[in-house]
Amino acid sequence: MVKVSIIVPIFNTSKYLSRCIDSVLSQSFKDIELILVNDGSTDQSHKIIGEYNDPRIKYYKRKNFGIGVSRNFGIENSNGEYICFLDSDDYLNNKFIEDMYNRCESDKLDMCVCDYYHYIENTQSIKKYSLPSIDNTSLDNSPNILIDINLSSCNKMYRKTLFEDNNLRFPENLKYEDIAFVVKALTKSNKIGKIDIPLYYFMVHDNAQMEVIDEKMFDIFKILDIIYDDLKDNYKVRKYLSYLIIDKVTTYSLQQKYQKNRKLKNKFIDYGYDYLKSHIKNYKRNSYFKRINFFKALIKKNKLLIKIYCNI
Repeated sequence: MVKVSIIVPIFNTSKYLSRCIDSVLSQSFKDIELILVNDGSTDQSHKIIGEYNDPRIKYYKRKNFGIGVSRNFGIENSNGEYICFLDSDDYLNNKFIEDMYNRCESDKLDMCVCDYYHYIENTQSIKKYSLPSIDNTSLDNSPNILIDINLSSCNKMYRKTLFEDNNLRFPENLKYEDIAFVVKALTKSNKIGKIDIPLYYFMVHDNAQMEVIDEKMFDIFKILDIIYDDLKDNYKVRKYLSYLIIDKVTTYSLQQKYQKNRKLKNKFIDYGYDYLKSHIKNYKRNSYFKRINFFKALIKKNKLLIKIYCNI
């Protein structure tokens, strides 16, 4: 058994893959395994991986099943006491594993979070993101962490027993699978902590806002259903659950501005606001809107204004 498993699903990211792999192999903490799951890439990813000769690498080349399936496959084939997830176009500070592992061990954490950077590809600039501090707590004791941390599965370390004792896995064949996974991990963790240092680099691509927006965007409602079913009876997190649902529905509705299919755009917005009405009583009066800019709140409350904004 090794101390830490790093799971990297790969799909046509050969442009960034060497940097990603190098950032793991050059970690100051050496007792690791790097699990590379090639999810049916058709670019040079397989060739690049073949150029590495490091016994810590475990390489699997498979058909394209999607990122959720690939991560779950990595979990099943991991031997670490802790697990981390790294996207193949992202990369790590060389002390990511050492600092996260030491914090988990010293404070007996089930889950550790760190601050992070966005690396903006088109400008080659870096923007730091600092999350609120988490002082060795749980979701029940600090329900605000449901919305205070980012809901990416990356920039985090998880104790392996979380997966073994709770059958913690990613939803498969759904977009936005990270959101449901991280929320489930939060609910199952007895102690959650944070390192107030940015140790993870998320790549933000030139076309990030213009990514293909198709019928898969409706998966967000299936993901929210999973979260709602998990948390609806937990009165301690009820307020923050409503914040999370409102934020995701209104944010993804605003993103329909980049949807070229007008019919699909309006269908998503209509569905989203019906979803709010059915899941959150008097959602327009929810205190979530007091947390954000007045004019942004005004637009987010009003389906008609959202449609006007998205159709300009």
